[in-house]
Amino acid sequence: MECPHLGASVCLAPDSAKFPQGSPSSWCCSVCRSNKSPWICLTCSSVHCGRYVNGHAKKHYEEAQVSLANHKKTEKQEKIQHTVCMDCSSYSTYCYRCDDFVHLQNLENSAFAADRQRKRKLLEDSSLNSKLLKINGSTTALCATGLRNLGNTCFMNAILQSLSNIQQFCCYFKELPAVELRNGKTAGRRTYHTRSQGDNSISLVEEFRKTLCALWQGSQTAFSPESLFYVVWKIMPNFRGYQQQDAHEFMRYLLDHLHLELQGGFNGVSRSVILQENSGLSGGSRCCINGTSTVVTAIFGGILQNEVNCLICGTESRKFDPFLDLSLDIPSHFRNKRKNQENGPMCTLPDCLRSFTDLEELDETELYMCHKCKKKQKSTKKFWIQKLPKVLCLHLKRFHWTAYLRNKVDTYVEFPLRGLDMKCYLLEPENSGPESCLYDLAAVVVHHGSGVGSGHYTAYATHEGRWFHFNDSTVTLTDEETVVKAKAYILFYVDRQAKSASDKL
Repeated sequence: MECPHLGASVCLAPDSAKFPQGSPSSWCCSVCRSNKSPWICLTCSSVHCGRYVNGHAKKHYEEAQVSLANHKKTEKQEKIQHTVCMDCSSYSTYCYRCDDFVHLQNLENSAFAADRQRKRKLLEDSSLNSKLLKINGSTTALCATGLRNLGNTCFMNAILQSLSNIQQFCCYFKELPAVELRNGKTAGRRTYHTRSQGDNSISLVEEFRKTLCALWQGSQTAFSPESLFYVVWKIMPNFRGYQQQDAHEFMRYLLDHLHLELQGGFNGVSRSVILQENSGLSGGSRCCINGTSTVVTAIFGGILQNEVNCLICGTESRKFDPFLDLSLDIPSHFRNKRKNQENGPMCTLPDCLRSFTDLEELDETELYMCHKCKKKQKSTKKFWIQKLPKVLCLHLKRFHWTAYLRNKVDTYVEFPLRGLDMKCYLLEPENSGPESCLYDLAAVVVHHGSGVGSGHYTAYATHEGRWFHFNDSTVTLTDEETVVKAKAYILFYVDRQAKSASDKL
């Protein structure tokens, strides 16, 4: 976004003496000495830890505002504010007054921009050292790769990193052959889509495949999903531009468009044939949404039974609705609770699931058209899960419209890392096996900030028994204690039985 505070806040001269010694990734917070996510104030060049560590960069901004308010302001003080910081790892620039990431393109100080590029190169050259971790006394390479932020594209990065850790889903795309573009001089040759090529060569599946392949190769530098983002712009007009977008909305559009494209032919072979040849995706477990089944519906597809009863004549209506994810309300009596609040119980994920599936009476704006009464009547509604998916995606409704504003529900929701039991929400639980309804967490998307159009998205995901935190181009090893404290926005749970079968393949 464009920031009106850059001119008054960015006062650094490109003098290297003003910066700490060493590469930006090694800089430490001047308060707690943490070198995790160092942020530099672009007013005074002081380094503090970012908003996802101990938040000393934000405290520095707040203290500067108090100081300006308590002292007589000189003409210079009125112009200078410690408002804008830069993430030393990703070089994303954040304005605390805007509460959002902003762009530096309009800065007149081109010398500072050149210094920024020099430091970016320094960071990339030294990034191999940051990808070495000590585990059990031995040094090992960090295999995960970050994704560059192309201008408020953290919503896309968090979803891509989460999907890359859904093993069956990711492996399917990585094993697909590359698209052969057969037009003009490129006929018969294997080529890849770039911004310079014509729109005829656009393939969301191909760019998605390339991105997934790049994420676990242990690259020293973050991968730029520029080609994928260009395709997203072309086929998903809602996501054009560089403003912040809703990660859940993007995920749904992405899965829907992948599903549609996968229903076509692929290098002369029907993708439905490729799906059938994948032994891990049996025909009996598929859920068809909008036509032929694909890997999208085979992995994420489930079926709901929607049961409506007329309160006047008792007529019951049932219909089956396929789903790729479930959107859950946070019950209203929990919405003002905080994680460490002593009064009142803590909200849990089963509380949200029960709220979704419990019997409810429809209000006056949702009267049911009863076919027996021949008019709209008061009625009750209840959801049952008729078929569970291999990967259960749960979206917590954190954004609600009130009057003309869309507010965020910041309530902490406790969620299990292992053993989420979905049997009690099934239509016919007696037909399920002992472990067929147990799910283990694979990834979680978190929204940091106050509004859907601002803030920042990151993701936690588990890979080969280790948990990682994906914050755009920065990937760090983390622990389960940190993951369970996150205020989840989207949760990806993998069926334990399906995961065991996949691991044996």
